[in-house]
Amino acid sequence: MPPSASSADHLPPHQPAARQRPKSPDRVLAEAEAQWLFTEQELLHTPSVQDGMSPEKEKEIRAKGINFIRQVGIMLKLPELTLSTAAIFFNRFLMRVSLVDRPGQKALHHYTLGATALFLATKVEESCRKMKDLVVACCRVAQKNPNLLIDEQSKDFWKWRDTILLNEDVLLEMLCFDLTIEAPHKQLYEMLKYYQVHHNKQLRNAAWAFVTDSNITQLCLLCSSHTIAAAALYSAARYCNVAFPDSPDGRPWWHVQHVSLEDILKACNYMAANYEHVPIKPGHEGAQTIYAITSPSAPILHQDTTTSNGSKIHHLDPPHDDRAAKKRRTSDSATAPTSVPRHEAASRTVESHGSEEGEVEG
Repeated sequence: MPPSASSADHLPPHQPAARQRPKSPDRVLAEAEAQWLFTEQELLHTPSVQDGMSPEKEKEIRAKGINFIRQVGIMLKLPELTLSTAAIFFNRFLMRVSLVDRPGQKALHHYTLGATALFLATKVEESCRKMKDLVVACCRVAQKNPNLLIDEQSKDFWKWRDTILLNEDVLLEMLCFDLTIEAPHKQLYEMLKYYQVHHNKQLRNAAWAFVTDSNITQLCLLCSSHTIAAAALYSAARYCNVAFPDSPDGRPWWHVQHVSLEDILKACNYMAANYEHVPIKPGHEGAQTIYAITSPSAPILHQDTTTSNGSKIHHLDPPHDDRAAKKRRTSDSATAPTSVPRHEAASRTVESHGSEEGEVEG
């Protein structure tokens, strides 16, 4: 019997696979996600703010809760999609429920809400963990002791377990059982593959860090996941000095991805402001954590520019590398800093945004 021919023999040699045309966001998912999008003015009038809490304090508590989710997720080795989904559940819940205690009603603690959101996200993303492992990880992160031994018959174990199971129904009710989440990480990777830059490690890590850092903010309540992914690609391309070509019919790349440049800059400016004003202040609860939140590859704010109408534009700059700085101090020669160009809204290519290179640390 003659040997069977390989299934790849019919393919021409050295010919890459044809790129698929980017699909527009699913209409049903887009409509469902639009119900959870708010304006910046509406984000300043959340239930907690209406009950007397300052917006800065609420942002700080949100950051602590999502930081708790991330630390527990890392300890349980959960995928990034699950952590992103839990952060979205966390932020959406706080648009309906206040963090301020009321007479005869104690508000839900942000650690308890974070644990419940993560428990629900593991089911939605089909990355379930045993309840025992989840409770032990929550106890260790809450007490800031990664080696803490927890007995299954202890009071703390059963308190965490019963609290998570009880508040799961409350979380589902406040979310209106809307559990379909289109994670920006997945859409970002599809964009990277479309432009065949997914093997560019520096670009990929910078874009991924942007999306991951956005989870600690309220950006998921301000922009759609597709816009967040496009903004991450935009900021990473500026940082890595990568330009994407126009389509054959002359459209810029963001139009090909069905995103407006105005929305992209809106998301970038929001993240730039959050890089400058970190929600978790040094010395406060959650400032020193077991694991790091952000990646060193994330762009940071360089300077502000005031436009003619009085609005501010925040410019993104590459992160500083401490190890590179130490080498420069020990060497005789030093490089001069380069100026940072302003955003060019009419430009159809993504320009470089600084010459200093940052290194992504593991």
